[in-house]
Amino acid sequence: MSTPTGRRVDRDGTTYVELVRTFRAPVADVWAAVTESDRLARWIGTWTGDPTSGEVLFQMAYEGDEVSGETFRIDECVPPYRLRITTTMPRDDGTEDHWRLRVDLGEEDGVTTLTFAQDLPDPTIAENVGPGWEYYLDRMVAAETGADPAALVWDDYYPAMSDHYRRAFG
Repeated sequence: MSTPTGRRVDRDGTTYVELVRTFRAPVADVWAAVTESDRLARWIGTWTGDPTSGEVLFQMAYEGDEVSGETFRIDECVPPYRLRITTTMPRDDGTEDHWRLRVDLGEEDGVTTLTFAQDLPDPTIAENVGPGWEYYLDRMVAAETGADPAALVWDDYYPAMSDHYRRAFG
């Protein structure tokens, strides 16, 4: 089982769950892994549409058969270092959830550090969101290092890591 790595970060009045992963790869390669649909397909999902329009439709690939696509608005894109996205997902009650995702990349001595963050308008959701991002970012590491992302077991993340996030965001 993996050890939880996410932490709470409060920035400009907003609470985020933040996770860091490192790759022995050039920053451009890691950037491609988080922005190119065929590379994303290996570990999380795909997108369709024209990113120059300012938004794409993102489809999770490992969440079961009934997951609909989410609109991802591209708020800021500075290749290969910074990506800011706002997701919009409809709820059953007719309202929408909006989450801001942050990806920051930096390279030093052939090692690229990826810092990922998602805002948490309701910190109680961290017990679900945190383990989910741990799982997907570990899938990314597996895909980018030649390991099999399918070898990762969801139950090693959720609910196994939920207590860590309840304590960090409680």
